[in-house]
Amino acid sequence: MTLWHNVWMFHRCHKEAVSLSGFRSVLLMSCLILVLSVSMYPGLWSIGVQLHSALTGSYAPGHHSLLLINSPNEMAAKDIGRAIMERRLAASINILSRTSTMYYWKGEIQDASEVLMLVKTKTSRIQQVIDFVRSVHPYDNPEVLSLLVEDGSLAYMKWMDEAIPDD
Repeated sequence: MTLWHNVWMFHRCHKEAVSLSGFRSVLLMSCLILVLSVSMYPGLWSIGVQLHSALTGSYAPGHHSLLLINSPNEMAAKDIGRAIMERRLAASINILSRTSTMYYWKGEIQDASEVLMLVKTKTSRIQQVIDFVRSVHPYDNPEVLSLLVEDGSLAYMKWMDEAIPDD
């Protein structure tokens, strides 16, 4: 082989190595951006909802939820409610005393008196609320039902966003 051929081969291999190195860098940066985007999703979602509301003057459905939680008495409801609020998992909780409840238990219709909690939170916080309630609730299988908020007062929704920190 000639000197010229060796030089040409060196340059060609060098170009391929540089090209492969550039490809690896782009791939690494893409993966890093993807991981950061996924890890910041709740915060990005919240910013997106706020931008949507500011630009359109309307509410983005599904960003907030209402949870229904029954408790055996008012003291249990207040204790659970206060603990939820202290953990900043909800913006507001209403406690409705003395609701009449009928349900099936062991094949029979039961009739009981309970206390209903209305927990207003971000949809992204539902699983945290459920996990917490299950850990402290006196019932073996506490009722925790979630309803998506489709619309409402923009000022109230903004207040809820400010009251509940992003994940």
